[in-house]
Formats: sequence, structure tokens, C-alpha cells
Amino acid sequence: MTENKLNILVLGSGGREHALCWKIAQSPLTAKLFCAPGNGGTQNVAENIALDADDHGAVIDFCRTEDIALVVIGPEAPLVAGLSDALAGAGIAALGPNQEAAQLEGSKGYTKDLCAEANIPTAAYGRFDNAEAAHSYLDQQSAPIVVKADGLAAGKGVIIAETLAQAHAAIDDIFGGAFGAAGAELVIEEFLTGEEASFFVLCDGENAVPMATAQDHKRVGDGDTGPNTGGMGAYSPASIMTPTLTEQSMQEIILPTLKAMAARGAPYRGVLFAGLMLTPNGPSLIEYNCRFGDPECQVLMQRLASDIVPALQAAATGSLADINLDWHDDVAMTVVMAANNYPGAYEKGTVIKQLDSVDTDDTMVFHAGTAQAENGDMTAIGGRVLNITAKGKTVAQARAKAYIGIEKIDWPGGFCRQDIGWREIQREEDIGRGA
Repeated sequence: MTENKLNILVLGSGGREHALCWKIAQSPLTAKLFCAPGNGGTQNVAENIALDADDHGAVIDFCRTEDIALVVIGPEAPLVAGLSDALAGAGIAALGPNQEAAQLEGSKGYTKDLCAEANIPTAAYGRFDNAEAAHSYLDQQSAPIVVKADGLAAGKGVIIAETLAQAHAAIDDIFGGAFGAAGAELVIEEFLTGEEASFFVLCDGENAVPMATAQDHKRVGDGDTGPNTGGMGAYSPASIMTPTLTEQSMQEIILPTLKAMAARGAPYRGVLFAGLMLTPNGPSLIEYNCRFGDPECQVLMQRLASDIVPALQAAATGSLADINLDWHDDVAMTVVMAANNYPGAYEKGTVIKQLDSVDTDDTMVFHAGTAQAENGDMTAIGGRVLNITAKGKTVAQARAKAYIGIEKIDWPGGFCRQDIGWREIQREEDIGRGA
């Protein structure tokens, strides 16, 4: 390995991992870059490796064989399963919290209890491991109200109940196995009013470096209708997260969380993704994720002007104090193309053509659920398949470029929302009218 250069392994197969590989590959500090298992897009910027993140021993063996200096763990499940702990025990630096710290995402009840302990603003709640107690608590509440499976449910374990009858049904569904092991416990919480924003911070256990803000579009249909998904599009920055609100979020939510986790003996290292509700009383924590968002990571990587590798290495090794990140002023937007009928049952193996026609100076495609067939065809193998990502001076400009890119893609087997960024574009238009 060249002196001062790093061999890096990125774990995951989604659009988030393609975006991370794309950015890491640009660093002069990167020697060799691997992605496991990767997808049809990561193969263009990294070497795809057939490696199972659940097999900790195999991951460690690969890291030793390839002299890996940094492992970037993309998805949440390996973190909750303790992969960071296993790597640390083998003396391998990894970006991602240890198993207990990953409970901030792995258990909604864990996070709610920590908020109560550290006086972090969040919705009032109750935590339950049986249906009878949950129903009794619900009888004392009013609607709308939110019912959440406690564990990892791929972004789909949250039910916003408009009536108490819907909430009671959600309790029965969750304890009845609708979300598998993720529903062994549940949380019932107050419905907060306001607008949601995503806030990303790099942490090294003690220090925190704010990254950027974004807004995601969870529902499958235009106008934020239909069932929740893993995310149908995002843009960054979110103008509603003003510098004042960002600083307030750091002081009232992020830093108290780091202090409380350190006090528990589980200092938090990695990316901390705070889902916030901007209420009339200020930012309130909806939930934590212990990794980059997907599709938010795609727009963050396109806006990040700094070399990402020193920051990731510093977070992994506890040396963030001297790290600062610079960001392009341009807005970035990504629009997800998903397989027809997603998030329901969808067909796999449909062929995608004309992807190469999309790339320009401002527009590119991050792959998610893709694989290259033996005959060279790019095929769809997942629910969320492509992230068409564009930059512009405004959200409206970025959106126009993204949808122009989508029009160039020949994929009858896919669809996208047509209104990504609608709230922010409305704000831009209001400003233009002097509203």
C-alpha cells in the first residue's frame, strides 16, 4: 500500500453506498476501494466483493488480507448486530457506532428513554411489551397519534393513526407479527405538528461536526400520499433548518445525546442522523438513525466540497476536533426511480437502458437495486433502483435537471414521484413573490 494512502471497504448495496464510494474514490488518500456486496453502479468506482456483513469473521479476514485501514458500514443492521465491536476487537477502524450505541436506531424505546433521562425535547410517549398495556394506555390518549414498532423495520414500522381505532389496530398488527422481530415491543407517542427535517452530524464519541440538512419524501405517491417507503427523493440543504435552528439542535439534542451515551459507557462514534420535527416550540427529536440516510446521503455527497476520507477516518478513530467540512452552495436533489408497484410486490430482472445518457456536469445516477447481467444488461433487482441526482442554484433548477435525466432513461418497469421538493419550491416561489 502506498504510504499515507488507505485501502477502504464500504459495506452495503444501496444508493447510499454508491454515493459514498463515488465520493471516497475522489480522495487522494484512497489507495484501493472495495464495496461489499455493491451494485451495478459501485462497480464503476470500486471493486465489488461478495462478502456477507453478517459473517463478522469473514469481514475481518478480508480486511486483514487486503490491509483495510477503514471500514465504512453503510446500513444499520450490521451496526445493531455488533459489527463495529467485532472490527474494533480485531484492531480495524470502522465508521459506525458499537452495538449498544447503535441502539439509538435499533430500539425506539431506548432512544425515548435516553431523551427522558437527558431532557432532550421529544414527543411524550409510552413504551410497551404487551398489547393489553398498550391498549390501556391508548384509551387515555387522543388522536392523531403515532404507533411505532420498537426495532428495525426498514423505515416502514411507523403508523400515524388518524383515529384511536386505527391506533388500536396498529397495536394488534405490530404485536401480531406485521414487522417480525421488530415488533416485540412498541412505542406510542404524541403526534407532533410542524415540518420534518433531517440533520446529519459526524461524531467521534466526544466531538461533533455538523454536516448538512436535508428533507426526504417518505410516501410513495405525489402529494405525500400512499404508504411509507424507504424514501422516494430528497434535497439538501433544507432552508427551513436555519443556522439558529441548527445551533439549537446541536445544543439541545445532539450534544446532550453524546454526553448521555458517554455516561452510559457507549460513546457514540459515526454518523448520527437526527430526524427532527420543527415545532412552534423549536426542534424536537422524532428518531435517530445511526448511519447516513438513503436517499439523503446522495445529495450530501454531491454537495460536499471537502475530501470525505479524513473526516470519516477522524470520526472512526476519535480525532474529529480539528476537522471542518466545506459545502458547495448549490442545492442538490435526488429523485428515486422504483420498480413498479413498490413498496408492494414488484418484478425483478427488468432491463434498464440509456443510463449513460443521463450523466452531465450537474446530473448523475447513483445505483441502488441494480445488477449487471452476464450479457452486460443493467437490471433491476430491488424496490428502490435508481437515484437521479442533480445540482442547481435553486431547488427548482435541480429538480428540472433531475427530471430531464429521468426522461432519458428507458425503463418501462419503473416509476418515480413527480413532485420531489414541492415544499421547498413553494418557499422559493413565495420568496420570489415577496410573500
